[in-house]
Amino acid sequence: MTVARDRSVVERDDHPTTFAELFERAAGYDVDEDAIRSVLAERRTGTRNRSDDGGGGEGPDDDGDRDDRDAESDRDTTGPAGSNVTGRPDPSPARVVADADVLAADLLVGGDARAALDVLRSHSWTTLVASDALLADATAVIASVADEGLAADWRRTISRWREPVDHPAGDHPALASAYRGGAMQVVTLDPSLTGARTAAGLRKRLPVSVRDPHAFAAVFSPERLYPSAVGGSYPGPDREPR
Repeated sequence: MTVARDRSVVERDDHPTTFAELFERAAGYDVDEDAIRSVLAERRTGTRNRSDDGGGGEGPDDDGDRDDRDAESDRDTTGPAGSNVTGRPDPSPARVVADADVLAADLLVGGDARAALDVLRSHSWTTLVASDALLADATAVIASVADEGLAADWRRTISRWREPVDHPAGDHPALASAYRGGAMQVVTLDPSLTGARTAAGLRKRLPVSVRDPHAFAAVFSPERLYPSAVGGSYPGPDREPR
């Protein structure tokens, strides 16, 4: 017996939704960064409480105990020429994590968040690193402040772009994605992560810089980064960002 596939599914597979199409649909929603941050904070507080009740792991921002153990393990398992036999990529400033609030703001608000991610979308040699937990947070936020259909289509599109990474449940999704995925840049709207004291503390444990989208866009220079990340002269953007 032949089972007919839903036509909308076939069309979606044959013609993947572009970021431009998603942005056009998202323009119909009146959402600001404060609303996104509020929904994300509420979701993560609930997730953290459930993790604590179930004995979940400590994240990179929780006392640093897990990072200290992981860093010690990495030092014991580093192979020739600095290769890491744990399978984690070597840290690179061309590998970037956008926190769930930035991902949602890119879609629904635009502004600095979109400008920051457009730089990455325009250069194929940069990498957006994101765990499933991080995308789940962003998807839930989009569904809450916009609608589930837009959230589902966004999830399919972002999943084709990001490089996935795994981390223990209970870890902060953005910081853990950076640590496990070799990302040296984290972009977030969370002021508790971008404050000078917190940023300095993180840099003592992780080779990472945490900035808000405006600050990231101001300092992230593909032209300066290209010679060390890829080699040769910078050729300019090499793909359509949307």
